Amino acid sequence: MFLGHFEHNIDEKGRLTVPARYREQLIDGAYITLGFDSNLWVMPSSEFQLIYTLVDQINMADPNGRLLKRLILSHAQQVESDRLGRILIPQFLRESSHLDSTAYVVGVGRYFEIWSPTLWNVQLERLHDPSITNERVAMFNLSGS
Repeated sequence: MFLGHFEHNIDEKGRLTVPARYREQLIDGAYITLGFDSNLWVMPSSEFQLIYTLVDQINMADPNGRLLKRLILSHAQQVESDRLGRILIPQFLRESSHLDSTAYVVGVGRYFEIWSPTLWNVQLERLHDPSITNERVAMFNLSGS
């Protein structure tokens, strides 16, 4: 499971060091693609295969379905980490997600996200706004029963 958040540098070639605690989960390969919030998603190959299976079932006659397929699949790239635990983020994905020399790596369970510092700070403001949080979590039963 991918948990926590970390600040990492992106080198001049576009390589990002994956947090050490995440690397073992990517041993069998990984995919990177554009997320829904101008961020990036990185997921193990097995998780990406599940997403692909779901996306592949979308009705081609549905215009929104076609857009979703294009968003996820046209931006997807298989990535491998080097011996130092770095992955190469393709230039077009760095541009699409506003990444420069620093990024936040954010665990969200079955995958992790990569955020530009500016956009991550916007997310943090939203996450820490009690009025938004109260409204969103009120629908969930977190009592454990």
